Amino acid sequence: MDPSQGANPLLYSEGLSRFDRITPQHVTPALDVLLRDAESALERAGSVDVPAHYDTLSALLHTAVERLSRAWSTVGHLNQVCDTPALRAALNENLPRVSAFHTRLGADERLFAKYREIDADAQALDAPRRRALANALRDFVLAGAELRGAARARYMQCHDRLAELAQRFDEHVQDAVDAYALFVAADRLDGVPDDVRDALRADAQAEGHDGFKLGLQVPRWLPVMQYATDRALREQLYRAYQAQASDLGPAEHDNSALVVELLQLRQESARLLGFTDYAQLSLATKMARTPDEVLQFLRDLACRSRPQAERDLAEMRAFAHEQLGIAELQPWDLRFVAERLREQRFAFSEQEVKRYFTFERVLQGLFQLVETLFELRITPDTAPVWHDSVRLYRIERDGALVGQFYLDVFARTGKRPGAWMDDARGRWRRPDTGGAQTPVAHLVCNFAPPLAGHDALLTHQEVITLFHEFGHGLHHMLTRVDELAVAGLAGVEWDAVELPSQFMENFCWEWAVLSRLSAHVDDGRPLPRELFDKMVAARHFHSALEMLRQVEYALFDMRLHHEPDAATRVQAVHDEVRAEVAVLPGGPVQRLAHSFSHLFSGGYGAGYYSYKWAEVLSADAYSAFEESGLFDRDTGRRYRREILEVGGSRDALESFKAFRGREPSIAALLRHQGIA
Repeated sequence: MDPSQGANPLLYSEGLSRFDRITPQHVTPALDVLLRDAESALERAGSVDVPAHYDTLSALLHTAVERLSRAWSTVGHLNQVCDTPALRAALNENLPRVSAFHTRLGADERLFAKYREIDADAQALDAPRRRALANALRDFVLAGAELRGAARARYMQCHDRLAELAQRFDEHVQDAVDAYALFVAADRLDGVPDDVRDALRADAQAEGHDGFKLGLQVPRWLPVMQYATDRALREQLYRAYQAQASDLGPAEHDNSALVVELLQLRQESARLLGFTDYAQLSLATKMARTPDEVLQFLRDLACRSRPQAERDLAEMRAFAHEQLGIAELQPWDLRFVAERLREQRFAFSEQEVKRYFTFERVLQGLFQLVETLFELRITPDTAPVWHDSVRLYRIERDGALVGQFYLDVFARTGKRPGAWMDDARGRWRRPDTGGAQTPVAHLVCNFAPPLAGHDALLTHQEVITLFHEFGHGLHHMLTRVDELAVAGLAGVEWDAVELPSQFMENFCWEWAVLSRLSAHVDDGRPLPRELFDKMVAARHFHSALEMLRQVEYALFDMRLHHEPDAATRVQAVHDEVRAEVAVLPGGPVQRLAHSFSHLFSGGYGAGYYSYKWAEVLSADAYSAFEESGLFDRDTGRRYRREILEVGGSRDALESFKAFRGREPSIAALLRHQGIA
């Protein structure tokens, strides 16, 4: 179907999405067609006329469902990166019926019976298909296929309602961030670097205001918290950031009731499926086996980190009192005091380092590293995009297309905060045509956009973020598995998904890498070795405090989904977790759950521990390169083949052992974190 002839662009599935043609008015008509086709395919697949044969069912059903999922994913992606009232209305209008179809599909008894019949002769399938079949049978059970009567009907109601609540949660967070604005005069920004002030002034001018516009987008909020000497201003911004989407802000953005209902429905869904709680349901598809195993893992990390964290906090308190005149350290002082202490101890500032990381040079250096390590070629590509700052690239190996990715890295109004990688299209040997479908990814960040006539500057942490998301992209795009359900990230245990992303972060601490991707914004000089050595010396600065912060988030998440009464005492659970593991002072405003999108709309419910769990794997995997040589082609080739290319076609632990030759060890993680 050719979109140039006036067809609905969301129905065009032969190539890349036609972002230049898609409008909110296309959404409902496209879904009318796609849902009708998918419903028809499901009915035919479940009929007695269609045999229980893997290829037959795949050609009939999976092609229609993949087409629906791809179009709906495009709508969801646009909602995240360029939200408008009309697009949001179109998405919310169609969300219930898309969710309802997937609920019916996942619990279809006739289809479940046919997959079980195929399973009786599973040895006739190749390894990726056997893995996909095993996952499908497990997912049928987790989707309620074995439920009957009232339990089945109620489970489906819960499933559909949860999808609706997750979307509303995300909308409230985005709206709360976009709606906040604080306009201040120049004298309130003493200490804030000039480039940040210029950006804040430009933001104010764009809205017809004098002075400077402060907001909650991280590239604008964080530098003020780090550098502004105005303590009252820091407190004001801290309170606003902590209160976003909560009962302490505008009622129309308040996620309080949504959090309670989400947690209650998750627990009810889990019990309907025979699990004690939602945490046990969540772990059914992960490497970790029980909530207690996860809790023990997290508390062990906290125990190992706490002594060093307490020393770091004591030092920060003394420094704040003696050097900065802050008698009692408050939460809004932490970033400011930490930055001053870092500057004094290591004789450099993050803003000094930032001058060496121009976005274009960093991107070029990242591409060169990946091309060398994994024997690839990355070049610009051309296709319609959703914003004029978005770029498209293609990845090739030996002249053949491997995958493509869109890069959308700058913050703007209407774009969801944070950084992420989305699967736009998966690798697949299509059963309907026999042709090879190459993967496509969306790589999204929220860096401060460049000022007119200048290149954008990245902090070192933002460089790490870019490498992290690119690691996810490589996992998705470099797969050599042709079965869609286990290609790339598909089918990978959730607590192993972060391995390739966190693996890439380690290169951001290597002189051989940073010297190639740095160029001073004024004269193009690479990062001086002396400054790099200071950065390395400061690498573990407050790493134990950061470890405890991540453990706090993960414990909070696991307890919310493991304890039967947690939904009615969300704030109390967070207070208890802080009392158990945190050493940093807690502020009067603590509404972590209300904007914790990872938990309530991002798929990490009872799974936030995955970041630390996978970091054990990623740190150990990276140590292989430390042993053999950073750019060792053989090690890079083995990592690509045993980790990236196999995707979800086998257990993540088996993939790790195939690469490393042994079980993973926590030692590399503690060493990389500088924790004894």
